[in-house]
Amino acid sequence: MQQHGVDQSQSGPWSVLDVYGEVELSWSPDLRQEVLAVLAKSSALAVRLARVTYIDSSGIAALVEGFQRARSHHQRFVLLSPSPPVRSVLELARLDRVFPIFPDLAAATAAGG
Repeated sequence: MQQHGVDQSQSGPWSVLDVYGEVELSWSPDLRQEVLAVLAKSSALAVRLARVTYIDSSGIAALVEGFQRARSHHQRFVLLSPSPPVRSVLELARLDRVFPIFPDLAAATAAGG
């Protein structure tokens, strides 16, 4: 059984990556690649983190790189419903003040992402 992964879907203008499991050094390069590949084709990316049980600095770095790439290309990039472990890491690094974070896609859409 795989301990991590990502499911991709489309909802209106949003590409949605639903990340699950443990996001750590052995897998975060794959997540980074997935985020950048989606941003190469889509103008709006939402990364759902509700099913992430653990994230380390390499996983956070993959998200930061995606966010920076989106920002430099005038794309929308949001995080959706981070799990308690992810929210703790984001708050500890004060990245909850950097990333647009929403409880769901409807809230992100209403806020203009």
